[in-house]
Amino acid sequence: MNRRDQFMSVPRQSGQERDSSERIGDFNEYKERFTEAEASEQASRCMDCGTPFCHVGETYGQVKIGCPVYNLIPEWNLLVEQGNFKEALGRLQQTNNFPEFTGRVCPAPCEGSCTLSINEPAVTIKQIERTIIDIGFEKGWVQPRIPAIRSQHRIAIVGSGPAGLAAADQLNQAGHQVTVFEREDQIGGLLTYGIPAMKLSKEIVARRVRLLETEGIRFRTGVTIGLDLSLDQLEAEYDAVILCVGATEPRKLHDVPSRGVGYAMDYLTSVTRHLLTGQSLTTLHDTKGKDVLVIGGGDTGADCVATALRQGCRSVVQFGKHEMPGQVRSPENMWPDTPNLYTLDYGYEEALVQFGRDPREYLIAIDRYTTGDAGQLTGVWTIHNEKIRHPDGRIEFRTISGTEKYFPVDTMLIAIGFSGVEQDVLRHLAVDSENGKIKAAAYATNRPGVFAAGDARRGQSLIVWAIREGREVAEVVEHHLLTLKKTG
Repeated sequence: MNRRDQFMSVPRQSGQERDSSERIGDFNEYKERFTEAEASEQASRCMDCGTPFCHVGETYGQVKIGCPVYNLIPEWNLLVEQGNFKEALGRLQQTNNFPEFTGRVCPAPCEGSCTLSINEPAVTIKQIERTIIDIGFEKGWVQPRIPAIRSQHRIAIVGSGPAGLAAADQLNQAGHQVTVFEREDQIGGLLTYGIPAMKLSKEIVARRVRLLETEGIRFRTGVTIGLDLSLDQLEAEYDAVILCVGATEPRKLHDVPSRGVGYAMDYLTSVTRHLLTGQSLTTLHDTKGKDVLVIGGGDTGADCVATALRQGCRSVVQFGKHEMPGQVRSPENMWPDTPNLYTLDYGYEEALVQFGRDPREYLIAIDRYTTGDAGQLTGVWTIHNEKIRHPDGRIEFRTISGTEKYFPVDTMLIAIGFSGVEQDVLRHLAVDSENGKIKAAAYATNRPGVFAAGDARRGQSLIVWAIREGREVAEVVEHHLLTLKKTG
C-alpha cells in the first residue's frame, strides 16, 4: 500500500453487476458498490501525477477535459487506498454536493482524462466516488448541517434538478432562506423522472431531499411558475430568483405516423411515475409484447432500451446516424478528451443476453414507414449509409444501394436530444432567450435579481455540469445579496 507504482500490477476492476438475465425482471439498481478492500485496491492504481487532468474540469472548443466540479480525485484516492474513508468523504464533499448521484450516473469524463488511460485502462474513479459516499451514509458520517445563523434574505429556486438542488444547498449553507419550487409531484427533476430507477434508485434521491429539508430548505411541489405563480410574484416576494427549469424541449422528427410514436423522455417519465405512484401507463408507454424502435444513439436512447426490456418487449432495436465507434481512440479524439469508444452499456448487454445481439444499428436511416388502421405504426423500411470524409474536412453521408431492410415496429421512441427550454416555460417566464436557452451570460438574466443556471442556460448537458452551474450561480447570487445589503 501507499506505493505509487500499483498501476503497473493491479488490473482495473469496474465493480460487480447483477446478472443480466436476472436484473431485467425488476427496476432495482443493476450495479453494486465496491467493498472497502476493492475500493482501496482500485484507488492504489492512481498515479498521483504531477498534473492531474482528471480534475481539470474545462472545455476547449469541442474538447472536454476532466471533472467539471474539480473533484480532488488524487487526494481522495490516496485516502481510500489508506483505508481512510471518512477523511476521503470530507474531501469529496468539498467539491461535489451530490456524489451519490454522479457516482451512479455520470459518464465519468474524469476517467477519460486520467493520465493512466493514455495507454492503460483508467482508474475506476466513478465507482470509487460512489463507494465513498455510500459508506458515508451507511456509517452515519453524512449528517444534517444546519446553519447556526440565518440571514433575512429569501431566495426562490424554480426547478429541483441537480442545478437547482446544488444552488439551494450552497445558499442554504450560507444561511439564507431558500425555497425550491417544482412543478412535478416529486422533487428531483430528471434525477427522479428522467433517469431510470435501475441506474439511480429513487430512494437515493429521496434520501438526499430529506437531508436538504432537514437542513432548512423548503420544497414546494406541484407549482408551475407562470400558471400557479407568476415570475412577477416571485420577484416581489424574494430577494433573488434562480431559474433551473431544465432543457427538455425535444428535437422532433416530422412526417411520422400519427399513432405508435412518442418521445423518449415522456416514456421514461411515465414508466417511473407508474413505479412510484401506480399511475396507469398509456398504451404507447406499455411496451410489453411489442416491437420497439428507439431513434437516437445516446444515453437516453440506451435507457429506453433497458426500460423496454424490463417491460417485456418482444424485440428492441436502436438506430443511430453515426458510425460504430472503434476500440481505440481516433486521431480526432485523442486524450485527454472524453473518449468515444465502443462499449457495451448495461441495456445493450441485457439485450445481447435476451435476444442474442447488440440492439444498435449504425449509419442507418428510415426510408419510409408502414402503417395499419388509423395510422398505427407497423414497421419501417431502412437503408444504410456510408460516411465520406473529404480532404477539406467536409462530411457527407451517402446511401448504400442494396442495403434496404424492414423492421417490424409497434412503438417508436424518439431520443435525438433536446433543443432547449420547453417553449411554454419560456413564454411564461418572459426572460430573454437565445437558441432555445435562457440568455444569462454570467448567470444573470435581463430581469434584475433573476438568474438562470443548468441546462436552461447552457443547453442539454451532464448532471455534473448542472451541479457546477448550481454552485457557480449561488456565488453570483451571494454577490447580488451583498449589493442589496449595501444599497439597503
